[in-house]
Amino acid sequence: MNSKSRNDDVRFIDCHEAEHAPAILEILNDAIVNSTALYDYKPRPPEAMAAWFGTKRANGFPVVGAVDAAGTLLGFASWGTFRAFPANKYTVEHSVYVHRDHRGRGLGERLLHELIRRARERQIHVVVGCIDAANAGSIALHTKLGFTHAGTIKEVGFKFGRWLDAAFYQLNLEMPAPPVDG
Repeated sequence: MNSKSRNDDVRFIDCHEAEHAPAILEILNDAIVNSTALYDYKPRPPEAMAAWFGTKRANGFPVVGAVDAAGTLLGFASWGTFRAFPANKYTVEHSVYVHRDHRGRGLGERLLHELIRRARERQIHVVVGCIDAANAGSIALHTKLGFTHAGTIKEVGFKFGRWLDAAFYQLNLEMPAPPVDG
């Protein structure tokens, strides 16, 4: 079976702590150890997932999983608070991670499309991505999906012996209902 047909077998699910925490943790820890996608230094312990999922549940934030026909989690996407002020309630910061064995198949794009669809349903106005400025692949993906560069903060992280720049990309969505204060 080629990569395209395997990709066609992917479906989206809502991830749940009891079933998906270990697979999500594996993906996150791989990103921590091998990339600048996360600015953590050390892998997270399994017990960290309870707080992670607790925050998602408490705030109604989605955790969307891409699974194959066997139910194996291939990647996930979510969003969280973008600045914890009431006036930022229509803005979220998203994350998309694909398991190292399943990259290069378009899963990140499909997950991000699904997250954007859900953001529209929830009347989110702005979806923000904070991307390591050296991550050309992620920047290209976001640009392809209509995100625009909103600014770069220079040397805000230090990992793997070098300074890291954080590039912010945003996608403004139409809102069917008028926004309200409060």
